[in-house]
Parts: sequence; C-alpha cells; structure tokens
Amino acid sequence: MLGAAQQQGPPMPRPSHLLIIAVAAAALYIYALATDNALLGLVSKPVPVLALIAWMLSAPATPYRRWITIGLGFSVLGDMLLAIPADLFVFGLAAFLCAHLAYLRAYYSQTRRAALPALLLSAITGITLLGVLASHGLGPLLIPVAVYALAISAMLWRALACGGAAAMGACLFVFSDSLIGIDRFVSPFAAAPYLIILAYWLGQWAIASSARNGLGGKVLTQSGTRGMENC
Repeated sequence: MLGAAQQQGPPMPRPSHLLIIAVAAAALYIYALATDNALLGLVSKPVPVLALIAWMLSAPATPYRRWITIGLGFSVLGDMLLAIPADLFVFGLAAFLCAHLAYLRAYYSQTRRAALPALLLSAITGITLLGVLASHGLGPLLIPVAVYALAISAMLWRALACGGAAAMGACLFVFSDSLIGIDRFVSPFAAAPYLIILAYWLGQWAIASSARNGLGGKVLTQSGTRGMENC
C-alpha cells in the first residue's frame, strides 16, 4: 500500500482552486491595466495560463496533451515578454510563434484530412489581416509579422479541422491577435487591451479544454477508418 501511494506522487491541484487563482490573477491584471501598474501586470498576467498548465496535469497523458502544454508554456513566456515595460514585441512575437507551432503539431496529430473549407477560411483570414497591417506600414516588422501570420493561419486551419473546443480556442486566439495588430499598427482604441486579454484567456482555456476533455478520441471516432489510416 505504501509503495502504491509513493508511486502516485504528490496530489494534483484541484480544478476549483486553480479556477480561483486564475480568476483572482485575471482581476488583478485588469486592475493593473486600468491603473497603469506595470509591475502588478507583469506579476499577474502569466498566472491564468500557468493555472491552465497545472490543470493539464490531470489530463490523459497523450502526445496531444504534451504539445498543447508546450504551447501554453511558450504562451507564458510571450505573456511575460509583452508585459515587461520595454519594446520586446519581436521577442514576444517569437514566443507566440512557437506556441502556435506547438498547437499546430498537436492538431495535426489528431487529423490530417484536408478540410478545404477550413483551409480557405484560414487563408482568407491570414491574408486579409496581413494586408490590412502591411497597408499601414509595418516597416522592418513586415517579414516577422508575415511569418507569424502564416503560422497562426496554419494553426487555425488545423484547429478548424479538429472542431470543437480546439476550433473555438483557435478562433478566439486569432481574434485576440488581430486586435493586437489593429491596435498597434492601424488605429489604437481604449478598449483594446481589455478585449485582447479576455479573448486570449478564453481562447487558451478552450485550447486546454480540448486536451483536458480528450479531443483525440472524438476526432478519430468522427473521422472513422479513413482518419485512422491517415494518422
């Protein structure tokens, strides 16, 4: 009995406790935005996604969960880089680029069907957003932003192919990133920071939920034998 207890390791954090921590940190970050408190923002901003990573510990130990967790980890790094009161936009962009590539790998592991309507929608979204930003002058950021747009469009395509929480999370993530681009390069507006972070957190929660609730089995069941042969 003692050996079995030792093998189980430390107890997993309760979802209710993680939810309280995430909501409290989110409220603190919103307050930091409203009061322009950079230090409080830096401390509180990564906590909701860190709580999601802790929540993932109780999800089935699959390659899909591993890649989603890696993506969440890079997102935490991006959160911190963008919260530092310095112009680290390119470094934050690189961190989130890695996050999207991790999510892309996770989604690709679940289904490889072409999903042409999803591909068309994702391509139109990425091209339109990049065109709008480029028309307002990206300067030396044109290539980094173009690479990022390609990665997030590919991530959106594969997420839509998977469907469910993965698709919802990807759409919210793209919406959040689109607001960042519009606010930074096109036309700043007062509500942008609040809309950006709320859409971002909801998107990350949905993406994490797709692993926590076992997306892989649902996708393979829906795609049938053809999906099994493609994987």
